[in-house]
Amino acid sequence: MTETVEINQLDTRYERYRLVSPAAEKVLLCSIRTYGIRDPLQGVDIEDRRILLDGFKRYRCAQSLHIHSVPYRVIGGDEATGILALIRNSNAQSLTIIEQAQLISELRDVHKLSNADIAAQLERSPSWVSMRVGLLHEMSDTVVEKILKGEFPAYAYMYTLRQFIRMNGVSGKDVDKFVNAVSGKHLSIRDIELLAYGYFKGGQTIHQQIEQGNISWSLNQLKDGERTMRQDDCSEAEQGMIRDLELIQKYMQRTICKSKDTRLTSASYQVQANLLAGGILRQMDVFTQTVKELYATTGHKNRD
Repeated sequence: MTETVEINQLDTRYERYRLVSPAAEKVLLCSIRTYGIRDPLQGVDIEDRRILLDGFKRYRCAQSLHIHSVPYRVIGGDEATGILALIRNSNAQSLTIIEQAQLISELRDVHKLSNADIAAQLERSPSWVSMRVGLLHEMSDTVVEKILKGEFPAYAYMYTLRQFIRMNGVSGKDVDKFVNAVSGKHLSIRDIELLAYGYFKGGQTIHQQIEQGNISWSLNQLKDGERTMRQDDCSEAEQGMIRDLELIQKYMQRTICKSKDTRLTSASYQVQANLLAGGILRQMDVFTQTVKELYATTGHKNRD
């Protein structure tokens, strides 16, 4: 049941576990200014406290707009059941994997639930829980903080930096220095990937420049180097294929990230996205096989 509560009654202790997205919050602020808060904030009531678990963007927007009362719904009888309910419904609410990991850590460390207990309550496999526990353990406090503040994209850590670390045995201290150097610069995933390559494998000069915060200079050097290498080694047709592959990688990454955006709800969007997604899926098997063959053949030539 939804009720209206005073905003100053809400305990925001779990705000530190949730991802900040300034761009999404800016859009939400405009929406709330026009239409008000349509979706209730969610939490649990413990004695005389209302502990907020979900709706922190709406909470901050309400504060900015001097809104004193907000819609609120209880989702559990205590903190643990509330957190479990929030994670269980995370597909609909776009709870990121980092946020899931943070909340699972709370369930384990504070509420003393085992991985098996959490998995059973969430109707997930134990490996699903263990993967999130392991992910959080391998991340430093610096990396977690930068991601949750919205200064470093979680995707860049998960699919660029993390894999790079595993392949090259990079130290945690170096990872922290790199993340600190590039955070808050509004860089694309591709730029972060390029900078990571330069920082960890590009030599002492580029390493020092990135560490000192000379990001624009470093990117220009790395991109110039890429262009020179392609022009020297690749034919015009080969350069065209490389550009196509770069675009595919870029838009795959963007689609993965943007598809979770809770603002994408209009009927027109749903119809068009469904048609396009269906067309992509019909080509996916052939496309996947083509990419696998390309990977296998080019890798074989490189080894020779």
